[in-house]
Amino acid sequence: MFRGARRSDLEQILEIYAHARKAMADSGNPTQWGDSYPPQEMLEEDIDSNRLFVYTVNGCLEAVFAFILGPDPTYAKIEDGQWLNDEVPYGTIHRLASTGDRRGVASEVIAWCLEHCESLRADTHADNKIMQHLLEKNGFVRCGIIHVEDGTPRVAYQKLSATVHMQEE
Repeated sequence: MFRGARRSDLEQILEIYAHARKAMADSGNPTQWGDSYPPQEMLEEDIDSNRLFVYTVNGCLEAVFAFILGPDPTYAKIEDGQWLNDEVPYGTIHRLASTGDRRGVASEVIAWCLEHCESLRADTHADNKIMQHLLEKNGFVRCGIIHVEDGTPRVAYQKLSATVHMQEE
């Protein structure tokens, strides 16, 4: 079940992100989130802005992610490629993390996001091979390179819903 995150979920959410940071470091991606990303203040702001969501199974948190509808300022400029479609309003998925206890959770999160927008974008660090594989396995297209707020590059991805593909043909 998907629902908006609550402040009462914060302790569990922080544990999920700690697990994800360790898994990222163990898989050769120690710098994308470092030791403290995302900070608690960011998560609280996401909760208060109704853009942080959790995926639960039998009442237990299994995944957490930010889902934001509308333009993302870091996506305004893309290098070494182009977005699939700039005319369609899009959603963005950020800060996706799971407990690692269940297979397929991230794919379910992506499917849920696509139910709420016609175009979904995401980005990840060049060293985050796990996320790149996940996005590509779920039909995302590598579109180019964007730079996040601190100036570091990220591999940018986009997936259009079947509805958008039919309209373009």
